[in-house]
Amino acid sequence: MQTSLARRQRHRRNGHGGRGTRGSAASKVAIALPLFLFGTFVLLAFVGAVAAVGAYNYYSQGLQDPKKLLEALTFTEETVIYDRTGKIELARFGEQRRDVVAFEQIPPWLVDATTSVEDKTFWENAGFDPVGIVSAAVDTISGNARGASTITQQLVRDRLLPADALAGSRYERKVREIIQSIRLTQEYPGIDGKKKIIETYLNNNFYGNRSYGVKAAARSYFGITDLSKLTLAQAAILAGIPQSPTTFDLMRNAEQVCAVQVAEGADCPAGKTRLEVPADNPIVDRRNRILDLMQTRSVLSKDQFSTADFDAARKSPVILTPPPTSSWLAPHFVNQVRHQLGTILCGADEADTCEAVDTGGYKVITTLDWNLQKKAEKWVKAAAIAPNRKNTAAYLKTIGVSYASWIRNLKGRGIYNAALGAVDYRTGQIMAYVGSGSFYEKARGKKFQPKFDVLGDGWRQPGSAFKPINYLTGLEDKTMTASTMFMDVTTNMGGGYTPADADRAERGPVRMRQAIQLSLNIPAVKAALISGPDHVFEFAKKMGIQWQSSKNPAGGSIGIGTVELHFIDLISAYGAIGNAGVLMPRTAILSVTNGDDTPLYPSQKDKIAGAHVISAQNAWIMQDILASNTDPHSNPFWAKRALSEGGRRRPATLKTGTTNDEIDLAAMGFVATPTAKKDPALVAGAWMGNSDNSAPPRGTVALETAASLWQAFMQDAMRGKPIARFDDKPKGVSQVSVDANSGMRPGPFTRRTFKEWFATGTAPKQVDNTKVGVTIDGATKLLWQDGCLGPKKVVGALDLSGVDAGHLNWQKADRGWVARAMRGPGRGGGLKGTRTAYFGFGSFFPFGATWGAPFAPKKDCPIGGPEPSPSPSFSPLPSGEPTPTP
Repeated sequence: MQTSLARRQRHRRNGHGGRGTRGSAASKVAIALPLFLFGTFVLLAFVGAVAAVGAYNYYSQGLQDPKKLLEALTFTEETVIYDRTGKIELARFGEQRRDVVAFEQIPPWLVDATTSVEDKTFWENAGFDPVGIVSAAVDTISGNARGASTITQQLVRDRLLPADALAGSRYERKVREIIQSIRLTQEYPGIDGKKKIIETYLNNNFYGNRSYGVKAAARSYFGITDLSKLTLAQAAILAGIPQSPTTFDLMRNAEQVCAVQVAEGADCPAGKTRLEVPADNPIVDRRNRILDLMQTRSVLSKDQFSTADFDAARKSPVILTPPPTSSWLAPHFVNQVRHQLGTILCGADEADTCEAVDTGGYKVITTLDWNLQKKAEKWVKAAAIAPNRKNTAAYLKTIGVSYASWIRNLKGRGIYNAALGAVDYRTGQIMAYVGSGSFYEKARGKKFQPKFDVLGDGWRQPGSAFKPINYLTGLEDKTMTASTMFMDVTTNMGGGYTPADADRAERGPVRMRQAIQLSLNIPAVKAALISGPDHVFEFAKKMGIQWQSSKNPAGGSIGIGTVELHFIDLISAYGAIGNAGVLMPRTAILSVTNGDDTPLYPSQKDKIAGAHVISAQNAWIMQDILASNTDPHSNPFWAKRALSEGGRRRPATLKTGTTNDEIDLAAMGFVATPTAKKDPALVAGAWMGNSDNSAPPRGTVALETAASLWQAFMQDAMRGKPIARFDDKPKGVSQVSVDANSGMRPGPFTRRTFKEWFATGTAPKQVDNTKVGVTIDGATKLLWQDGCLGPKKVVGALDLSGVDAGHLNWQKADRGWVARAMRGPGRGGGLKGTRTAYFGFGSFFPFGATWGAPFAPKKDCPIGGPEPSPSPSFSPLPSGEPTPTP
C-alpha cells in the first residue's frame, strides 16, 4: 500500500492536479517550515514576515512534546444522569463504546471518505493547509462560513494542546494549533506518520450515540465489528458524523418503519420492523455529498469503485441494526438535560455539539421527580396509546389505569399523540416531562412519531390557551381591566378577517372576565388590536415565550393563539401568573460534579433568579379569573375538570385551547402555592394532536381531550397533598362593584352588579351609560319584544350607540347586532350568519337572560295591544375554542 500511495503522490506532482511540493511529508516540513510560518503569520495578521521565527518561538512556549502527548492519550468516561434524589439513574452519556483499531484494520474507502470531507490534502500537507485557510476566509467573507482545520489540526485541538494554550484570542489559539500540528507532523514523518495520525483521529472521534472511535460507531449503528464489511455508503455516513455528532446521530434521527406494506393504522407484522433514517434527512444529504467528493478526492481506494458503485451507494437506504442497549428513563427529559448540560459546559452556541457532555465523566443531578414522571407517562399513554389499541381495556390494565369514560371517548377520534409537562413554578424546576406519547412505542405512520419532543422542540399553535397572555398585555399597559367591556359581535377586523366564536353565537356586551371564562374569540382579537398585535408579540417574549418567527406574522389573530410556540414555554408563562408575576428560569439540572465530586454547577454566578414579568396585582387578577374556571358556581362546564381531595374541591386554574380544525388541543393550569416548601407548586400543561399536524374529525375539542389528560395527571400528582387556596392576595388590589354587563360603575338603571378585582388606580370611574331612561306609560303592559309603547313612565333601556367609538367597522357590526338583538336571542344574521345570545353556560345564565336591560321600543302600540309572541330560545353550549385562521 505504501508503494502504491507513493506512486500516486508522485503522479500528482508530475502535473496531474497535485498541490504538493517534492519529497516526503517529513522532508517537506523540514524544507518548508519557515515558508509555512511566514504564510501563517501573514494570513493571520499577527506579525510581519521578518518576525516569523520569533513569533514561532513565542507561541511555541508551553507546548508539550506532541509525540509524548499522543502516546499518552487516555480514553473518556461516561456522564451519568440521575433524578432529583440522586438515586434513580436515568441515563448515561458516553458509555465506553470504544474499540481501538489499527490503521491496517480500517478499510481504505473509510479513510478516503474521511479525508475527502475533512482534509483533502491530508496525505500531502505539513499539518495545516494554507491554501485551505485562504479559501475558507474567502468563503466566510462571501457569507458561506466554514472551517479550514486539517485532520491533524482537529486532533491537536481536541487532545494535544494544554488548557493554557487555548487562552487568548481566537487567532492566537489558531496559531498555537497550527504550530503544534506542524510539530506533530515532524514527529510522525512520511506515509507511516500520516497513518498514525489518522489512525488516532479515527479512534478518538465522537460519532454520537455514545460511540467513540470509528469501530464503535460501526458496531453501534450497523452491528458491524469487522470494518472491512462496511459498505461504501456506510463509510460515507460515518465520515460525515464528526462535524456535528448530536445533529447527525443516526439513532436520534431514525424512525421505526415497517419493512412490508401494511394498511394505514394497521400494526406491522411481528419481526418486520426496522430502524431507518428517512431519505429526506440531512444525514442522507451529507452522505451523498461525501460520496461525490470521494470520486475526485480518494487516494487509497481511487480505483476500487466504479461510477455505478457510487450511484448505488447514493440510492441505498440508511438502515440501522444497532446492538441491544439499555433504555433511558424519561428520554425526552434526558435530551433536555443534555442540551442544558452542553450549554453549561460549552456555551449556548455549542450546546448541541458539546463533546464534553459525552466525554467528561460528570455526575448530573436533575430536577426530575421520578414518581411524578411515572404518573405523567402513565396518563399520556392512557390518552395517546390506549385508545388506538385494538384491546384498549387490556392495555390500560398493563399500565394500571381504569377504563374511564374520557378514554373511551377518545377511541376512533383520530388523535394519536399527546404530551405533558409539569414545572414547580416557584423554582422553575421541571418535575415531569413527556414530550410525546411513549418514546419507545412503535411509530404509527406519520401521525405518531413518539421520539419527537412536542413540548420542547415542536412548534405548535396554542389556540385559546394563549388568551390570558393576550389580556395580560392590556392589564399591564393599564389600557384594560378585568371589567373592560367588549362587544362580542362578529366583525370585520380588517382585510376581510372576520373571526367568530366557537358556537357561532354573538353575546353582545361582555366583560374581560366573561370573555376569558367562555373563551370567546371576538373579544380576544379586539383586545389584541387595542394593545397592538406586535406589542402582544413582544410582551409574550417577556413572559418567556420563544416564537418561531422573529416578527408577528398573524396580525390581530395572535390574540387567539395562531402563532406557533413551544408548549413548555407556555407552561412556564402560566407558572409566572401563579408565582405572583415572577417568571423563574426553567431548569432541568440541580447540580453537576466532576468525576472526583468537585462541584461544577451551580456556582455563584449560576444563581437562579426570577424576573418580575408582570405585576403581582395583575397576576392575582388573572389567577382569580382562571381559577373560576374550575369553580362550578362560576363555570359549570370547565368545572367538570376540577380537582378534588377527599370530596372537597382543590382550587386550581385551568384554560383550554383548541386551534383551527382542532389540530392542536391544549390545557394549562396550576394549583395554589402550597404552604410547605417541600411540596412543589405545580403548573402543568397537556397537549393532544397528531405528529404530522393532521386534523382529527370535526368536533374534537380540548375540553374533552387535553383537559381530561391534564385533570387525570394533576389529580394523581396532588393526591394526598394538603389543599391550598388562592388567598395570598398582594397589596394594591381591591374589589369594586361594577355593572355586570358593561363593567362600569353601577348607574341608575343597573340591574345586576359584580364585585371585580382591580389594581390600585385602575377601577372604572365612568358610571354605566349603556342603559338610558326611556319614557313610557306605566298603566300598560310593556310589549318590548314587539317594539311597542303604551302610556308613559321612565324605565331603563339599553343604548349601545356610543360603544366602540373610533372603530367604524366595529360600530357598524354592533348596530347590526342591536337590530337583531332587539328581537331577542337566537336571531341569526351578521357577517357569518351568527346568532344573538345571552352570556351563559348552557341554560345557566349567571347574570340573567338579558343583556343588562331591554332595548328601547321604536314605536307605540295601542293600549291593550296584542301579547308578544315568545322569542325563540337559544342556549349557547361552550364546545371549544376553534381559532379562525386570518
